[in-house]
Amino acid sequence: MPENILFPPEGLTPQPAFSISSLRAAMDHGDVLEAVAQRCDPQQNLHFTLGPVTGILPRAEALSHWISGAEREISVISKVGKQICFTVTSMESDEKGAPVARLSRKIPQEQALDALLKLPPGAVVAARVTHLAPFGAFLDVGRGVVAMLPIEQISVSRISHPKDRFQVGQKILAAVLSADQKKHRLTMTHKELLGTWMENASWFTPGETVRGIVRSVKEYGSFIELMPNLSGLADAREGLSPGDHVSVYVKSIRPERMKIKLQIIERLPPDPTPPPLRYQVTDGVLEHWVYSPPNYTGAPVETVFKAALP
Repeated sequence: MPENILFPPEGLTPQPAFSISSLRAAMDHGDVLEAVAQRCDPQQNLHFTLGPVTGILPRAEALSHWISGAEREISVISKVGKQICFTVTSMESDEKGAPVARLSRKIPQEQALDALLKLPPGAVVAARVTHLAPFGAFLDVGRGVVAMLPIEQISVSRISHPKDRFQVGQKILAAVLSADQKKHRLTMTHKELLGTWMENASWFTPGETVRGIVRSVKEYGSFIELMPNLSGLADAREGLSPGDHVSVYVKSIRPERMKIKLQIIERLPPDPTPPPLRYQVTDGVLEHWVYSPPNYTGAPVETVFKAALP
């Protein structure tokens, strides 16, 4: 079970059936709820329909100031139409006597951030992709707390852009690479959860023909991604470009050299859907991960998770 089970990313928790009594009970117990923000008024207060109750989340309670980008206007108005978390801080009535719930997103965010920063490096968490940039993916790792996943940490097979691997809104797993408590900053990694070379190579057998994606083209050949953590080398062929989908014949698999020799059969129609992710690690805390096979003749390809910054 992921280590952030008590503070999951926003949008992954089912919305309850709201009532005045359930909201009062949630307020008394400090429960964290989720609902879709319906509108944002000119003062940047978010409004919710919580069954028979109107929910109002003031701008000052929308984001913890420790969250990156919290001071930007877009950080609040972009929440309209999205499911976000909150606690109920008070229940009252408006001038017409209708019930109104005052809400805070900052409270559960700060609780989540405090817990996340205490997780050891290597801790596996559930996450949701919120934004993609050329240099990496931004992840909601709990209650809207955003962490960075650098592009080089996404997979062993190199990609030109995170969109080659993820889609916005996608639920994934990630592990804490580092936690800087002074800067309230989390950096994540992903490739270690996708398995070692041997775990990925075990899906393939010499003599079979499979699908692949061209990731880079060199004078001496093309690197073809078979799985997000596994690539093979095919002989040079004209007319190929990174991102092309191809069928390849598996000529040989050599663990001692960590090499898979391929032969390109033909180019296939493009598929805009990122390749499926097969996780080999789904929970717990990683301390030392070795990608290369035990009999590999080169230097080990590994990740050693270091202690968090004080």
